[in-house]
Amino acid sequence: MDRTGKRVLMLVGDFVEDYEAMVPLQMLLMLGHEVATVCPDKQAGESVATAIHDFEGHQTYSEKPGHRFAINTNFAGLDETAFDALIIPGGRAPEYLRLNERVLEIVRHFNETNKPIAAVCHGPQILVAAGILSGRQCSSYPAVAPEITASGGKYVTPGENLDTAHVEGNLVTAPAWPAHPAWIREFQKLLESI
Repeated sequence: MDRTGKRVLMLVGDFVEDYEAMVPLQMLLMLGHEVATVCPDKQAGESVATAIHDFEGHQTYSEKPGHRFAINTNFAGLDETAFDALIIPGGRAPEYLRLNERVLEIVRHFNETNKPIAAVCHGPQILVAAGILSGRQCSSYPAVAPEITASGGKYVTPGENLDTAHVEGNLVTAPAWPAHPAWIREFQKLLESI
């Protein structure tokens, strides 16, 4: 790994949004970072199913089967202190990953140590459950806005094309995969600053 590369932890689960896991992983690897992909109750060598969410003119996004996404690090025994940053993709996985107390402990560690955290789409559901959004601004998929507000956070309305990112301190959030260029660009700036 390049000396400037960072160790990034990515939390995923079954039916994580395909683009929101695959594309950031590839972008971060391209930039010289090491990315550990983990999922509760999964070990290195296993995988999770992904879902592809698309915007096709319906009242909400559509969902299609995606690819298998490889887990390369064991969740059991994970030492979060060995990582420089955290990334949380969206999809349906966050709605149940947030019920796992160990997941919430990991998120709290990154927040308490002021390490960069990037969350996209439904990923902020985990931030809400970890209790780290009170008094903070956060973007997300619009359907997550009520949860952010109820937790004491301030929901940041995304651009019309869901292609914007919002930065507050160590937190970079975005509404959906169309924001990848802006989201990863801002996350990279935080990674370069540590």
